[in-house]
Amino acid sequence: MLVSVCTIARNEEEYLPHLLEDITKQDYPAEQIEVVMVDSSSTDGTRRIMERFAEKNPQYHNCVVTENPGNNQASGWNQAIRSSTGDIIIRLDAHGRIPEDFVSKNVECMESGEYVTGGPRPNLPEKDTPWQRLLLSAESSMFGSGIAGFRRENEKKYVKSMFHAAYRREVFEKVGLFNENLGRTEDNEMHYRIRQAGYRLCYDPQIHSWQYVRSSIPGMMKQKYGNGDWVARTLGVCPGCLSIYHFVPFAFVIAILVTSILVALKKPFLAIAMWITYWCGAIGMAILSVKNEAKHICQLLLPGIFFLLHLSYGVGSVVGMGKMIKDKITKK
Repeated sequence: MLVSVCTIARNEEEYLPHLLEDITKQDYPAEQIEVVMVDSSSTDGTRRIMERFAEKNPQYHNCVVTENPGNNQASGWNQAIRSSTGDIIIRLDAHGRIPEDFVSKNVECMESGEYVTGGPRPNLPEKDTPWQRLLLSAESSMFGSGIAGFRRENEKKYVKSMFHAAYRREVFEKVGLFNENLGRTEDNEMHYRIRQAGYRLCYDPQIHSWQYVRSSIPGMMKQKYGNGDWVARTLGVCPGCLSIYHFVPFAFVIAILVTSILVALKKPFLAIAMWITYWCGAIGMAILSVKNEAKHICQLLLPGIFFLLHLSYGVGSVVGMGKMIKDKITKK
């Protein structure tokens, strides 16, 4: 099978070279790999890195460098799909890393009869420092990042969504391309349509990949805010592609607002009960997250980091809910 390995990037000159190096180390025959790189109007050296890779790697079936015609991830992935010619299309995040058997393991799973494949995608720290390991603990914890199976499960099964997934071309030919009206939830909506069309998403624990965690608290908070914003806005487009756990931070922020009003009315019981429950949970999950790691004083900050991530996601959801409602009213 001809495999199109695709990635889109905007200002990723720091991370993209690592991913491209991983692609050169694949044990799948190079002449059966097509590399498709989409630049999203980068202002750093990302485009030059792509072009240099294409020039220096003639061993591949094809190397394509193209431009994202839109301003979001969905339009970038659609451009990658249109520019590819492979029987299999693999979607890779520019912040990601893959082992040398990543392509071959996906092909092997496809050849067993599957149409969409993928596997676990845990996080990596940028650097091996106590602070970076702390951020990794926050992102890797179920309490900090959610219950998505692609982060940690080790059982082969069919799932609702995956990261760094591979698709047979006919899947896109049948269900269409990514919805360009969506931001960070375009993969959830696509996978929902894929399932509705009768295909199954095969999660194989032998197909490994990784993604770098954001390197700072502000970076993580910005990411969580954007995730919450787009989850809420997607509710008005495709509620079936979301799960109840996507809205837990939204409920948390609403609970903060409601209990704060009750405190102002001199009814503090619910606020006291909520905060005791929350901080006991945060501290307990922090202890579980670092119990097998080398101890460092910065780990005492983990409960507070959990709180900032939950607050950022929840506030983003509240804002996104307002945008979604406004869009619905405007359309009427």
